Amino acid sequence: MKNKHPFSSKNLNLLIQLLIIASIIQLSIETMPSLKNQYKNLFYWLEVFFIFVFSLEYFARIYFSKEKSKFIFSFYGLIDLISILPSILSLGATDTRFFRSLRLLRFFRIFKMVKYSKAMDRIKDSFSDVKEEMIIFLALSLILLYISASGIYYFEHEVQPEKFKSIPHSLWYSISTLTTVGYGDIYPITIGGKIFTFFILIIGLGFISIPSGLLASSFLRNKNL
Repeated sequence: MKNKHPFSSKNLNLLIQLLIIASIIQLSIETMPSLKNQYKNLFYWLEVFFIFVFSLEYFARIYFSKEKSKFIFSFYGLIDLISILPSILSLGATDTRFFRSLRLLRFFRIFKMVKYSKAMDRIKDSFSDVKEEMIIFLALSLILLYISASGIYYFEHEVQPEKFKSIPHSLWYSISTLTTVGYGDIYPITIGGKIFTFFILIIGLGFISIPSGLLASSFLRNKNL
């Protein structure tokens, strides 16, 4: 009888998923000042426990992997490493700015959930199928972003020199306009700027639908395979 791979167990994968969710909840609760002080020791030992389990999983996967270097430098391998390394380095350290920033990387643990989901595999395959189209779309988006920033700068700079100081300063307005977010912190007041913004908004609405359509059609194809 052929032995199963130790990490092919459905129950083990489910346990790891539950621990990932528990660690993310712990990280979120830890940011609450009132609870952080009250349960400081509990959070510390929970973190030690999570580090131990995730480290054990990481090194076990390396040990049982046929191509160890390939796994270490793979997407999942790097995510596994990032999810434990900041915690190991920051445990027992003084609360300096450097180690506080390291601890932020612990939230990368949520990406560990990706490898346990078949739906995520289909999404990954869908992105892979349309990666060339997405690269072209990204290039066109950057070009349009620059044109938008340049245009609004020349329309609005003279009347709003503090808000549209330069083309780089105008990029924030272009990003919020093209993504149709429109925070309202910067907006055109000239007729030319308003007309220009109208066309940029229309183009932005069309641009947003392009990657959504590409990914949706690719996802449906992979789902039916």
